[in-house]
Amino acid sequence: MVSITIDNDILLRTYEVSDAEDLFYAVDHARNHLHPWLNWVDNTLRPEQSLEFIQRSIHQLEAQEALALGIFFKTELIGGIGMDNWNQATKRAQVGYWIIKEFEGKGIINKCLLKFIDFLFDKTGLNKIEIHFVTANKRSAKVAQRLGFKTEGIIRQSIIRNGMSEDLVISGLLKSEWATKQQSE
Repeated sequence: MVSITIDNDILLRTYEVSDAEDLFYAVDHARNHLHPWLNWVDNTLRPEQSLEFIQRSIHQLEAQEALALGIFFKTELIGGIGMDNWNQATKRAQVGYWIIKEFEGKGIINKCLLKFIDFLFDKTGLNKIEIHFVTANKRSAKVAQRLGFKTEGIIRQSIIRNGMSEDLVISGLLKSEWATKQQSE
């Protein structure tokens, strides 16, 4: 089990089977807020699907393929953060995140990513972390920029979102860049 304390109120931790109903409720409650950016929201229509996601996440962690954590405010599940596309050979992975609308704009994602990136570089042997987002997602662009990710390219019309082809921004952060950034702060 992975657990990362962010502050007195916020904890990142591995999902447990008992979190399935809370995870489904958080996604269902935030459906309209998350739908424009995350295709998987449309495939989360029943609590059983959240349970399947958690079970798959536990297996992927054991196989060192991915890491999915819930974002908990006190005891309430308010979002998720994770690492997937974990390529052991190139020491590279992609991070993703989401948060319910009521907690958006409070700096929670930024605080969580700061600790999560530290964890990933320190504990998994990664050399590079990527954030992928559609060009219309200005909030994710700001998150990536604030954390020191560099835009590496735009892959044109490479993702289908809400039935439309869209451009995908690839941003990356190297372990050496992160270490330099942390030393300067």
